Amino acid sequence: MSNVWVVKDADGNVTNVGIKADEAFMEANFEYYEAYVATVGPEISDAELAREWRDAELAKTDTLHLLDDHPNAANLTTYRAALRAWPASSDFPATRPVLGT
Repeated sequence: MSNVWVVKDADGNVTNVGIKADEAFMEANFEYYEAYVATVGPEISDAELAREWRDAELAKTDTLHLLDDHPNAANLTTYRAALRAWPASSDFPATRPVLGT
């Protein structure tokens, strides 16, 4: 049985989460309690993670590519185009675009 508990009030509202104790202690000290069950978040797919990375890369280079005198301006433009096209490519999400130097 669980050794982590959730304490509730008479209306079923949680008043304390995560008490580590044996069930005998809980029964002796609390009227309403139940075993704590950890929630599991939704699984994030590789494609979703790749899109998050791509969006972050686009955001990182948003202002840099606008600078005509940036020493890497041409490569940034090519990189941003590759980032935008990447989800439709056959190697998505396995191979990320790389910024040229």
